[in-house]
Amino acid sequence: MLKRLTIRNFALISSLDVSFCDGLNVLTGETGAGKSIVLDALSAVLGGKADAEMIRVGENRAVIEATFQYTPIRAAMNDYLDAGDLLDEPEDDEIVLSREIRTTGRSSARVNGRAVTQAILREIGGFLVDIHGQSDHLSLLNPGAHLALIDRFADNAQSLSDYRAQLKAYREAQSELQALAGSDAEKERRREMILYQLDEIDGAKLKRGEEEPLTLERDRIGNAETLNRYLSKGFDLLEGRGERQPGVVDQLNALQGCLDRIARLDADRGEWTEIVLNLLDESANLLDAFRAYREEIDYDPNRLTEVEDRLHLIHSLERKYGATIDDVLAFAERIRAELETIENADERIRVLAAEAVKRKEALSGIAERLSLRRREVAGRIAERVEAELADLSMGTATFEISMKLEEDADGLRFSDGRAYAFNSSGSDRAEFMIAPNRGEGVKPLVKIASGGETSRLMLALKNTLAEADEIPTMVFDEIDTGISGRVGAAVGEKLWRLSRNHQVICVTHLPQLAAFRDAHFSVTKIVLNDRTETGLRLLNEEESAREIAMVLGGAGAENLQAAKAMIAEAERTKRKNG
Repeated sequence: MLKRLTIRNFALISSLDVSFCDGLNVLTGETGAGKSIVLDALSAVLGGKADAEMIRVGENRAVIEATFQYTPIRAAMNDYLDAGDLLDEPEDDEIVLSREIRTTGRSSARVNGRAVTQAILREIGGFLVDIHGQSDHLSLLNPGAHLALIDRFADNAQSLSDYRAQLKAYREAQSELQALAGSDAEKERRREMILYQLDEIDGAKLKRGEEEPLTLERDRIGNAETLNRYLSKGFDLLEGRGERQPGVVDQLNALQGCLDRIARLDADRGEWTEIVLNLLDESANLLDAFRAYREEIDYDPNRLTEVEDRLHLIHSLERKYGATIDDVLAFAERIRAELETIENADERIRVLAAEAVKRKEALSGIAERLSLRRREVAGRIAERVEAELADLSMGTATFEISMKLEEDADGLRFSDGRAYAFNSSGSDRAEFMIAPNRGEGVKPLVKIASGGETSRLMLALKNTLAEADEIPTMVFDEIDTGISGRVGAAVGEKLWRLSRNHQVICVTHLPQLAAFRDAHFSVTKIVLNDRTETGLRLLNEEESAREIAMVLGGAGAENLQAAKAMIAEAERTKRKNG
């Protein structure tokens, strides 16, 4: 569950720290106070959209931190956290997600203090919180989302994973088959090109690492005259040119004589002689190196031509096939493998065709089992949703789930002998159908449902799916949109029931719903030092009653009495169903 939410410099929020309870948390406030800003901040720290426009004016960054009580809600989440080394200790009972947004447009994310990508933050956030806003109501109108809801209820995750693994293997086999199915003339042209390229590369007998020493040798031979001139000057400086021009060695010997005399008169200066002796040894070593190097420097025009020709060949191959010798050799291996494929294409096609048939048969079996499971579950979902809708003053509504298969000669063949079209989710197409009034024929939800009906249907589906839903925290942003006060109490009871198995955080404008709160927060907007700020405060019992009275229309005695009556009625309902 979400224990704490800390927000700094986000939109109209300067500084906010709030702790939530583990039941039904209700947020109310006047229009424009910033109720949705709090949920926007929560969405951002869960890996949602976050850009520089969200930073409070005048600040250079916004920071959001959310602390969750950790329980091993899913093996997948445990594996994810362990793999990323995101839990300090196995017994950790908290996960802290944080997001920093900067005016540069960049943002950073952390889990328990460790830097992560936004994708990882979003993945972990998805394990912890399920946020439902107006867009989720709209998703109910999208038939593309309906099959996923059925699969969640049916616990089809593993079957879908197996299906998609088979589909991936099938498509890979099909793709390779298509690549091999080119014309014989085209394959022969490609074969001749590869043979030419391999002949050129293999004929060069390239050796890894040969280019650098060849380049050094070319430079040395090409500059032999200049090198010899400077080497001779080095000899002169070290060895000298007779008595008139003593060299470094002569002068070091003379210096040693002076220092020997000093040492005889002052024993403490004996180390000076040691220094000079070391310099004489180094000078001797340098002379030996000069002599050896002089043997290496030999201007050989034939060898220079040989080296330059070799480098020219290497560079020519690198221009054609890769930036380095290693790249050229790697290219040769790739086209050698391609040549083998071309020369064995008929056999490979036979193997791939058999593989594709095998994969398609496996796909057909999984898809048919998925389809049967979905139809079985769809009927149960429809029954339960109708029961939930009845509690929400839609007792005359008929809810059905249309499940269809589209025949396709190239599709997956089921046990009935027919072949059906398929995609990454199988062969089924699902669509929610509803008739708000008894006696009417069901029609697609998008053609009939009003805003209030989609809100109630969303809640009915959430309650129906609650047992199969392991996400601990559910957030609803004005799920009561389009709902009248008469239905508000029923919606409040449904949310409260949902909060027995999940932490629920709900933004609402309905007093009847707010009356079911376990914790009531008031969202306010104030002007402080000529700056508008949004705040959030936990209310006590009396303050909660006054807030509900304000939502009813004012803080007068009559509204306050009505608010307290609503709260008392909600408490009786909770005790009755608790």
